[in-house]
Amino acid sequence: MENLINIKNSIFAGIGVIGTAIATLLGGWDTALQTLIIFMAIDYLTGLVVAAVFKNSKKSKNGTINSFAGWIGLLKKGITLTIVLMATQLDLLVGTEIVRNAVIIGFITNESISIIENVGYMGIDIPDPLIKVINNLTKKGE
Repeated sequence: MENLINIKNSIFAGIGVIGTAIATLLGGWDTALQTLIIFMAIDYLTGLVVAAVFKNSKKSKNGTINSFAGWIGLLKKGITLTIVLMATQLDLLVGTEIVRNAVIIGFITNESISIIENVGYMGIDIPDPLIKVINNLTKKGE
């Protein structure tokens, strides 16, 4: 039993080290990165709900869950984080924090729009204040 606990603790420690390294490469675990990760997760989950429950996905021929479409979605999320990594490195090169933050705001805006589309496919109306905030983000990202 003690061996299992040690193995579990080692796995969690490894995950912690990897997570910390990734967060550091992406410029730190700040509010901007947290927001992007949360929005990416919400977008992916709402996309799954649209396909699995509402069978109204635009990513498959019959509107239902498609594993290939799911993998493409995850791949896009990974590429998004790769672009954030590039922006972080550019900021380090020139000594600013402008590029990373602008890139993250742009991606948060894209994720927001995708979430709104997914929620629309579910037949749920989006409150006007949320639409206004997303419109402001769009302007800020430009």
